[in-house]
Amino acid sequence: MRRFGFVYNPTNDLAQEAWDQAAGWCSANGVASWGYAAEDSVAIAAALPGSEILISLGGDGTFLRAAAAVAGTAIPILGINLGKVGFLARAESFQLVEALNAILAGRWSQQERMALAAEVVRVSGEREQLNALNDVVVARGALPRVLRLDVAIGDSHLGTYVADGVIVASPTGSTGYSFSAGGPILDPISRNLVVTPIAAYLATLRSVVVSPTQSVTCTVVAGEEAVISVDGWIDEPLAVGDRVTVSAAKSPIQFAELHGIAPFWDLVRQKVDLLPR
Repeated sequence: MRRFGFVYNPTNDLAQEAWDQAAGWCSANGVASWGYAAEDSVAIAAALPGSEILISLGGDGTFLRAAAAVAGTAIPILGINLGKVGFLARAESFQLVEALNAILAGRWSQQERMALAAEVVRVSGEREQLNALNDVVVARGALPRVLRLDVAIGDSHLGTYVADGVIVASPTGSTGYSFSAGGPILDPISRNLVVTPIAAYLATLRSVVVSPTQSVTCTVVAGEEAVISVDGWIDEPLAVGDRVTVSAAKSPIQFAELHGIAPFWDLVRQKVDLLPR
């Protein structure tokens, strides 16, 4: 029996309605289904094996939690946008049934997206591995004080930034925080890292694009309450001397691309037109 999984934003009434609609469609079309709130990572991990696809019902935040669930698996993910802009979604809320019909009929294909792997090395000697689809950010915390951050690409010292932070984004994440900080938009199926400082003081290098064979290391030289933020929903404190090294992950995230959907650059134009001026 076919089996579809769904994650949704429980604080969004539209997402709950979409899940109810999707569950009804699955029942009527002989498809087994399950659905959980995006924050319920334990339940999602338990239900995921044997699922043909994971469908996100919500905005980009919901999608990123769903992407974390499928990381390291071959299960593709599809976003149905119920948020405002939703760069990660490939279909809008009114296209939910159309998207489900396309999946059932096989009118879709898988597309690999490069993900990120981050290693945090603390001055205490502790090490931690984290994974991201969109971006890894080293930034100031609640205090409105800039950080001093050393950034290296491989063995080369790129620069020391006095800034609110530094973003290392994937091609998929280039439309997110990096873009709002002045970084370029990359084709999502390319394989590069984008390094973009946030509100850097007197910086001459605003944003650079790095080969996927290189790693980017950001070291906290000075500043209070620095944090590492992973895809905008994992936040951990950093101390002076801590360093974060970001590289291309070994395993990509699989995206479901519906046939007949507008190409990525058409989507970018449409979404950018929705942004506030």
